[in-house]
Amino acid sequence: MNNIPTDNEVILGILNNSESVLKRLYLAYFPMVMQLIINNNGDEDDAKDIYQEAIIIVYNKIKAGDFELSSKLKTYIYSICRRLWLKRLSQINRYGGDIKDFQEYLVVEDDAENHSERDLQFTKMGSALLLLGEPCKTIIEEFYINNKSMQDICEAFGYTNADNAKTQKYKCLQRLKKLFFQQ
Repeated sequence: MNNIPTDNEVILGILNNSESVLKRLYLAYFPMVMQLIINNNGDEDDAKDIYQEAIIIVYNKIKAGDFELSSKLKTYIYSICRRLWLKRLSQINRYGGDIKDFQEYLVVEDDAENHSERDLQFTKMGSALLLLGEPCKTIIEEFYINNKSMQDICEAFGYTNADNAKTQKYKCLQRLKKLFFQQ
């Protein structure tokens, strides 16, 4: 049996909470990451930390359901590890220029930072929506979350025409923005 799982095995394994696939994933690409870290001013403990962070990022992206793999999983994981290691080196001032690569890599955004920032923004937006009150809260939810047309909203709220509903939605959005930025 091949110890390196296929990309599809990993994705399906994570979606189905398979511990065996996760264990195989942990073993499969760690040597590659350890070589990257050791070749660039790190040690085995650093490699373990970085690899753990990368696997968590991949795991969370797959579980979120919006994961689209546009390369090999190995390349994706390597790219995340590379990005995390560059960030760590810059934080501890050991980064002296270019990182020594032996693998192809992808440019990836800083997923961990973006993810927590996005969560904070969603929490703030949820709070602002709660403070917004009716009918604004429902109008915003119907239009942006439930994808209702302005005509549907017009009929549901008894506005004389879709333009009046649109004007009300605009006023509601302005109030929502104000509440959001006050937090």
